[in-house]
Amino acid sequence: MSPFEEVKSKVVAAVRQLTHDGYLSTTGGNLSVRVPGQNALAITPSNFDYLKMTPADICVLQFDLNPLEEPHKPSVESAMHAAIYQARGDVNAVIHTHQVYPSTLAIINAPIPALFDEQVRFLGRSVEIIPYAPSGTPMLKNNIARHVKNHHNAFMMANHGALLLGHNLERAMHNVALLEKCALAYLLSLCAEKKASKVPLWVREVAFAKLRKDQQKVERGDFETGGE
Repeated sequence: MSPFEEVKSKVVAAVRQLTHDGYLSTTGGNLSVRVPGQNALAITPSNFDYLKMTPADICVLQFDLNPLEEPHKPSVESAMHAAIYQARGDVNAVIHTHQVYPSTLAIINAPIPALFDEQVRFLGRSVEIIPYAPSGTPMLKNNIARHVKNHHNAFMMANHGALLLGHNLERAMHNVALLEKCALAYLLSLCAEKKASKVPLWVREVAFAKLRKDQQKVERGDFETGGE
């Protein structure tokens, strides 16, 4: 049995749930989990149907992309995932989706302001748009690595999709759903041609401070990450 069996099984369970919930489909997007205690990640393979995926299909790579287990070609975005883990010690799971509502806001260049306190508490002060770069390129990896240093957990990628981070896989999956809510609400407000109200500045800063406190606990090892 693979020494990475547990973490690979978690990846498969997550992509199946996200597919069932409508956030992933066929082969679009990708998902990874940091391997505990190692500079490595378990990531979905490239161009592989999520509903046919098993733990044996999951790739395990070191952060320099040297393969530890590579039953298939790993996701073309593997370098982007590795860069996030190296830039953010509090992140233990990364999910890239092609969700329609965030993708729509990204192509009309409409970052999501602080609409809800829950949004700021778990996603950050806003949901910013990362400038376009072709998939799988060093340009995209570098764009991502630079932007995630603002400690936010949700981003929209111009002409591409969404990127969600979490201190564990469960939180990253919750963040996918939370972004969907925020993106749809904001898109509807734009369609209604009404100005969207934002949470008060002091509420935003208190909520974001709580997020940062949790992130610092994770980096110190004082926060339960669920084994991811």
